[in-house]
Amino acid sequence: LLPEAVGSLLSSYGWYLLLAGVAIYLLVQKLSQSLAGRSSSQQRAAGADEEPEAVVRRQEALAAARLRMQEELNAQAERYKEKQRQLEEEKRRQKIAMWESMQEGKSYKGNLKLNQQEVEPVASTSSAVPKSKPNKKPLRGGGYNPLSGEGGGTCSWRPGRRGPSAGG
Repeated sequence: LLPEAVGSLLSSYGWYLLLAGVAIYLLVQKLSQSLAGRSSSQQRAAGADEEPEAVVRRQEALAAARLRMQEELNAQAERYKEKQRQLEEEKRRQKIAMWESMQEGKSYKGNLKLNQQEVEPVASTSSAVPKSKPNKKPLRGGGYNPLSGEGGGTCSWRPGRRGPSAGG
């Protein structure tokens, strides 16, 4: 009588009993994890109270690193400002030279080009040695004339057809 009652109960409500068992199992797992998490966080809080020297050392190292980075940034800003001052001074000198040459009645553009050529060798000596260009032969012979129609091979220009355009 008992096995028949259990069998009929399982056949009627078997899936519901299985799902309820899985839900209870997952709920128990979740509760045990949350309780373990609380106890570990309490231990960490207690551990932080035990080592204030380590926290102080870490904060001092962080402050020193920030200070070094700030000093480096300030040095870069100073170098940039100095470079900008030098560029402004050079532009001012060029403008003065241009004005003086205009007052003398000379061409100021040629003078400007000479000034730029004087500045470029100074810059090029600091960077790299200028490369000499190899002697290149011309791509076509000296007697080539594209308008003559000779020597072009199959490529030659022909006029278009006469009459109205094809578009409408």
